[in-house]
Amino acid sequence: MSDQEKTSLPSKYNPEEVEKGRYQFWLEGKYFEATGDPDKKPFSIVIPPPNVTGKLHLGHAWDTTMQDTISRMKRMQGYDVLWLPGMDHAGIATQAKVEAKLKEQGTNRYELGREKFLETAWEWKEEYADFIRSQWEKVGLGLDYSRERFTLDDGLSEAVKEVFVKLYEKGLIYRGEYIINWDPKTKTALSDIEVIYEEVHGKFYHMRYPIKDSDETIEIATTRPETMLGDTAIAVHPKDERYKHFVGKTVILPIVGREIEIVADEYVDMELGSGAVKITPAHDPNDFEVGNRHELERVLVMNEDGSMNENAGKYNGLDRFECRKQIVKDLQNMDVLFEIEERVHQVGHSERSGAVVEPYLSTQWFVKMDPLAEAALDLQHGEDKVNFVPERFEKTYFNWMDNIRDWCISRQLWWGHRIPAWYHKDTKEVYVGKDAPADIENWEQDEDVLDTWFSSALWPFSTMGWPDKEAEDFKRYFPTDVLVTGYDIIFFWVARMIFQSKEFTGEKPFKDVLMHGLIRDAEGRKMSKSLGNGVDPMDVIDKYGADSLRYFLLTGSTPGQDLRFSWEKVESTWNFANKVWNASRFSLMNMEGFTYEEIDLTGELSLADKWILTRLNETIEHVTKNTNKYEFGEAGRHLYNFIWDELCDWYIEMAKLPLYGEDEAKKKTTRSVLAYVLDQTMRMLHPYMPFITEEIWQQLPHVGTSITVAKWPEVRGEFHDVTASEEMKRLVSIIKSVRNSRAEVDTPMSKQIKMLIQAENETIVRELEGNREYLERFCNTNELTIAEKLKVPEKAMSAVVTGAEIFLPLEGMIDFDKEMERLEKELIKWTKEVERVQKKLSNQGFVSKAPQAVVDDEKRKEQDYIDKQAKVKARLDELKG
Repeated sequence: MSDQEKTSLPSKYNPEEVEKGRYQFWLEGKYFEATGDPDKKPFSIVIPPPNVTGKLHLGHAWDTTMQDTISRMKRMQGYDVLWLPGMDHAGIATQAKVEAKLKEQGTNRYELGREKFLETAWEWKEEYADFIRSQWEKVGLGLDYSRERFTLDDGLSEAVKEVFVKLYEKGLIYRGEYIINWDPKTKTALSDIEVIYEEVHGKFYHMRYPIKDSDETIEIATTRPETMLGDTAIAVHPKDERYKHFVGKTVILPIVGREIEIVADEYVDMELGSGAVKITPAHDPNDFEVGNRHELERVLVMNEDGSMNENAGKYNGLDRFECRKQIVKDLQNMDVLFEIEERVHQVGHSERSGAVVEPYLSTQWFVKMDPLAEAALDLQHGEDKVNFVPERFEKTYFNWMDNIRDWCISRQLWWGHRIPAWYHKDTKEVYVGKDAPADIENWEQDEDVLDTWFSSALWPFSTMGWPDKEAEDFKRYFPTDVLVTGYDIIFFWVARMIFQSKEFTGEKPFKDVLMHGLIRDAEGRKMSKSLGNGVDPMDVIDKYGADSLRYFLLTGSTPGQDLRFSWEKVESTWNFANKVWNASRFSLMNMEGFTYEEIDLTGELSLADKWILTRLNETIEHVTKNTNKYEFGEAGRHLYNFIWDELCDWYIEMAKLPLYGEDEAKKKTTRSVLAYVLDQTMRMLHPYMPFITEEIWQQLPHVGTSITVAKWPEVRGEFHDVTASEEMKRLVSIIKSVRNSRAEVDTPMSKQIKMLIQAENETIVRELEGNREYLERFCNTNELTIAEKLKVPEKAMSAVVTGAEIFLPLEGMIDFDKEMERLEKELIKWTKEVERVQKKLSNQGFVSKAPQAVVDDEKRKEQDYIDKQAKVKARLDELKG
């Protein structure tokens, strides 16, 4: 590859050039492919499969960058890493997209027929799968494409059929008529967790139903008056004294004229509303249960598209909301509807289409959840449980599993896993099996497909070759080591994977589940199309590069917390990458021709050498520990501080002394330390910023073909020098204090000064004398005195550090007359400010009328001005002697 043949880095860091072609280099080297090497310990992650319908968003970029960071580090640590990629067929979403495309072409799925429609859907899938892969490439994800899976591929389809049939045979899958969540727009059932509840401004309609053969009425209220057409009872609480005499009587259902019974049922809350409830068994899940207890008729008054049907009488054919308007008018005219109350309430919407969900009586397939949930909870109460990170999300998991309801798994779609059930044309007998009945001509297969989450729940083991328990990948890589996903998907996916894995493999699907939050905009708002505040990760990469985006995403939040996106923060990570680039470029320019074999760390090390090697050890320890704990932000903080503050700002500056000197032995040692430290640093940084680190590493003296398979840095005890760290800490403190003192009196670093250091003891004297070169160079002295006892000049600036005191004689450092003049002016300025603010605060009118925050702010200013006035006065007194 041409990049490897370069002898130096370009003068300017250009992420686009650095990242161009690098991913292909990794793929050609097969560095991301799991080897199955028996001498290596396996480590596996399965990617949460993105929907094949569209492009990846920032949340995907965040989620997958975490996985990539973990897998890259584990690969470098010597594990046989499998990071398995794949995509989800996204039943409802994909079918909606394909149907929209067909509509544009002037046709629809019914005109095409099932077979042709599915051919079109597969073509759509291939187009968008390529698009998603190109985005994975741009982010730099180290995926094993040789094992890529799709939830509708042959292997996963076999797994789905196996699970369906086994659960059916155990009585855990059944077919029945129940109230389900119905999406009238896509005309399919939804599971509970595919319904998003949103606050809407609605109305509460209060009505009086007349008691038969009586002048009395009974009051009820509803938010959906159109469903009254399907009422088959009124329910009251059996202990409600107000209505005991009504139980067993009938009311005349307005408009319809049907007689419906008044029943007593403990479901009714006596304190809520009037204490009487209309019962519509075909349009409400609670009413359905009441209806079963009292053997009530189920009257369905709507069609699948949300329009009213023949049971709605004169409203037949009207849209449900149009029917609501009309029926309200009619009820008002009849004096039945006596009050309309404005109310904000929660209304369920389809996660996929956005349509208002309709509770709807329908015959569907269900999974009986109690036994599966119980087994999953037993697993979680045992020693071999799934480790939730952060731990608090385990409680969320328990809460959902403890209150779980049976899962509606059938969907009225064509795109998906078709339910492996057949109905005999004559006898209506039901046959369930992995293969069609032998006399297929007498049977009709169920038209519905399975909920997308049904196949996704099997993802960690179906992708490994299950149900073949002897499959090599299944035996070697399952259970997986970690799942990375958002906290908002615990119910949708995490819980289902756990109970299905326990049921069919006897094991947990993953050892750890790392939960991250949501990405919000800079103001903390959720990103959405309606707000127009979404950010395309590809746009961020185009502007700042993948490494900058990755580092921002990884270090911008702690596990389980939301992350606020900020262009300024991404830019700051680009600045960090640029710092790494420039420091590496300088280093490479000073080790031209230096080979890996020439690296020799046995020579005489300077204080700076010993210190940077010690700090490298400490950074390796911190980064390794925190990355293993998924504390990427903390690991990133240690990396940033080490690279920016210590390696770049201190060590490389100090390394210039021997590099620009005449001592060849010192030059070689410095080059060796620089080469070694940069090599180890690039390895640590690689999982976070893979592109720039590969580019730099290829230019450094190294062995191996790619940093992706280079060994992860380890702490080397021989390079741990506590004494050197203490000495360097003192040296840095001295240099910083001198620079601060210069800044106080506007003495530029270019001007040489006189400097005296009084050391605490003779040991520190020897230590500082040994580092005199650094002090003279970085403090820019023309005269440096270091002693245990010395005569302190009368007029001097001073600073105290651990073990020493520094004195900078003002004579020769500043022009006394000019400095006195400047300080006199400054004293006048701060004195005026003190007088002004004190006058303001002594004004009772201001103090009594102004907001407390404004008064407090003025008091803070007063103290600040007094402090500044005192400091300037002290400096003047010092100069006057």
